Amino acid sequence: MKDALLAHIPLEAFRVLDAACRHMNFSRAGRELNITQAAVSRRIKGLEDHLGTQLFTRSGKNLALTPSGEKLFQRVRASLDYLEESLEPFRIGAAQSISLAASGSVSHLWLGRRLRDFARDNPDVALRLVTSDSPADLASENNDLVILYSAGEHPRWTLTPLLSETLAPVAAPDYIARKGLDATAIAPTDLAALDLIDYERFNANWISFRPWLERVAPQALRKAAPRPHLTFSTYALAIGAALSGDGVALGSLDLLAAPLAEGTLVQLGDTRLVTGYGYHLGLPKFRTSPPEAVRLYESLLAGRTAP
Repeated sequence: MKDALLAHIPLEAFRVLDAACRHMNFSRAGRELNITQAAVSRRIKGLEDHLGTQLFTRSGKNLALTPSGEKLFQRVRASLDYLEESLEPFRIGAAQSISLAASGSVSHLWLGRRLRDFARDNPDVALRLVTSDSPADLASENNDLVILYSAGEHPRWTLTPLLSETLAPVAAPDYIARKGLDATAIAPTDLAALDLIDYERFNANWISFRPWLERVAPQALRKAAPRPHLTFSTYALAIGAALSGDGVALGSLDLLAAPLAEGTLVQLGDTRLVTGYGYHLGLPKFRTSPPEAVRLYESLLAGRTAP
């Protein structure tokens, strides 16, 4: 029944409705559409007849939408916005769109400034950042580029090392001063007495405080098992809490190169763990990458060592 009703309504009527609702004036709507005020009025009247409901109330020259008119306008506007967005890639001279997939921590802690710099220098490229902590989403072949947490191999992506993973405890200077700590003298066995900030591990290869201590100082676990003061759902949130002075987080040193260089985070002690994993930048193995994606790839590799 609804399909039959729609089949009898000229689609142009919805464009006329949209213009009339935005201008709330039939004459101005007509000028936008290059038709007369009378033609606008006839199309609105025809639409009201088809739908069996009044869309506007008229008081002299003043127009107001009825509840039915307001509801229909919102849906028509949303549909037209969607169509305009869908047609954008086909416009002559439109920017070439490329998608890059990265985890939330990489996007938040390392990638943002580099993408802004690339966008500034490449205004002809439209960037779409896909942020996910799901390995399947990140490695989807719908993406042009990926940043994967990996040991360096993937069946569908050619990976190049971007950020190695070296893990060490970090804290903000305010926290260190408040606790009266000597940052250089902190040993793994001291960590259990501090306010540890941890995160939930959704990947078996991610390392939080307990597995870090098992590998660098198992005697610390025998002395006192770490009890996180705060646990967050994402690594980026855990680092944010450390930056705010809430405690000690396990820092991925390359990923945190900027706050470490700026001094907003400080490494505690000199014990580090090189995991053999890291973040790798990937190009697809089985299809040719668009030149815009290659440009971004080269830009990110050039900026991998900069804080």
